[in-house]
Amino acid sequence: MVDVVVGKSEHLEGEVWAPPSKAYMHRMLIAALLSNGASKIWSPLVSDDTKATLGAVKAFGAEAKLQKKCWTISGVDSLRAPKNPIDCGESGATLRFMIPVAALAPGSSIFTFGSSLERRPLAPLLQSLKQLGTESSLQLKEGSSLVKIHGGGIRGGKTSIRGDVSSQFISGLLFACPRAKLDTEVYVTTPLESRIYVQMTIEVLNKHGIRASASNDFTQLKIPFNQTYKPCDHEVPGDFSSAAFLLAAAAVTSSKVRVRNLDRHSIQGDKAILDILAEMGSKVKVSDEYVEVQGGQQLNATDVDARDIPDLVPVCAVLACYSKGTSKIYNAKRLRYKESDRLASLHLELKKMGAEITMKEDGLVIRGPCAMHGATIDPHNDHRIAMACAVAALSARSETKIENSECVSKSYPRFFDDLRSLGANIVGR
Repeated sequence: MVDVVVGKSEHLEGEVWAPPSKAYMHRMLIAALLSNGASKIWSPLVSDDTKATLGAVKAFGAEAKLQKKCWTISGVDSLRAPKNPIDCGESGATLRFMIPVAALAPGSSIFTFGSSLERRPLAPLLQSLKQLGTESSLQLKEGSSLVKIHGGGIRGGKTSIRGDVSSQFISGLLFACPRAKLDTEVYVTTPLESRIYVQMTIEVLNKHGIRASASNDFTQLKIPFNQTYKPCDHEVPGDFSSAAFLLAAAAVTSSKVRVRNLDRHSIQGDKAILDILAEMGSKVKVSDEYVEVQGGQQLNATDVDARDIPDLVPVCAVLACYSKGTSKIYNAKRLRYKESDRLASLHLELKKMGAEITMKEDGLVIRGPCAMHGATIDPHNDHRIAMACAVAALSARSETKIENSECVSKSYPRFFDDLRSLGANIVGR
């Protein structure tokens, strides 16, 4: 475990490149696996989670040539059953995307996963696959949890699944069902949250020649059968989810920070951080080349509906701590099933730092501006908690120690280096 100490940093200045999108990287790797031929992925994200997905696609028969600026993934027409269990680590996307894909391989596939995933639901996805003709078994035991998928192909047909647990379930079905034996219709029985992520999946599928459609309200998806994936080259776009922490760092200090590699035309839901910062009173400049945030203004409280932007909740909670008035973050119940119970983690750790914060069943209420001060932070092995508390520490009185700081490698390995390059007072790592 590696600790970092973050001291008060009154002024940050400079520019950094946003890291590549983790969400897109997962999707591009899996689509490349299912394509018979070579697909190039330029500007790849090398993180704990994307390494887990890379290991999974290789286990099912893909060949990978890895260079710093480009990964070449040679997919296969017929998946092979993996010889050994596939370790998904703490990557929920790897596990939920690859479970339906495993049904396409002959024989059985076993996935193992880390402790945080033991808390995160899988049953809705397994039940949906059973309706499509795929059997599975789930063993939840601390330290040795696994799921076994009995392959041989997906029958297809009709299935139903909840939309308020994880959009990743639906994305997993979208990857596998184009190779089903019948057309597949997916009925979403509760309002779909994070629907933008399903749209991202469909976008990547379309680039690989796969057709799938969703109704306007995303209550029904249709996936034609017997489709063939075609190789496709991709450039991984910059990640608004990760960049949000850098932009917020500028907003809570007297700083001017530019973040490059962000496409303002992207469909990423988390580009909503630009509107949230502007609504709070930050000076936000958006161009085709960069996003710039200039801090130093009094921020104003705002309410945030997290239904489609759950990954922005930690950074919005920090912004609320430095905003005048009462901010409410709601429709965030699913955050209780992330790498940690993210609502509880934010409540506990920001309160240590002086936040006037109340936890509700589905969100947080924060009364600011808060008299923030240093503390020793346990990020609960959650990358977004570690990054959020680091940003909170930049304008806090006295130093903040963040334990187990290496957990940021799940999505943004260079986070502390990038903050330091902007002038942040950070010791360690």
